[in-house]
Amino acid sequence: MESGDRQSQSETLSTALRLIRRHRRLRAADVAKAMNMALRSYEHFEAGGGRINIERIHRFAEVTNSDPHAIVAALALGSPAFALRCADNKLATILAVALQEFDEEAGDAIAELESLTIINTFTKALRELAAQSVRRDSAADAWLEERRHRLVSPVSDEPGSGNGTP
Repeated sequence: MESGDRQSQSETLSTALRLIRRHRRLRAADVAKAMNMALRSYEHFEAGGGRINIERIHRFAEVTNSDPHAIVAALALGSPAFALRCADNKLATILAVALQEFDEEAGDAIAELESLTIINTFTKALRELAAQSVRRDSAADAWLEERRHRLVSPVSDEPGSGNGTP
């Protein structure tokens, strides 16, 4: 691995950890204590210092109730935001569990799969997940738009407010 790659991964890790910690509204000292680390050591870890330590990433994820597999995947993707996006729904961990089950069930037959079949299958599945998210948001927006008119609007007593008083 070249030093440019390492620096990029260090920056990605640092940003991902900071995004998640702030999303959880935790202070560095709180996370350090929960991870049984000195604050200075934790700050070095969160800054992306030293070698990438998978065990620490998993401990951080446990303490912050986030997705350790998404943090690691964020390094490969170069996207700290991916780690944050998966922190609540644990998408990458779910994928890892599904792959583990697939490996156990399919075994050696995995080697016989065509690359194009794998690409098409995953692409279709991920597009369906994205569409589901959009449909859910659209359905929620439509539900709210349909019902919010029933709420009582605030009434202003100021002149010209349109409430019928002079």
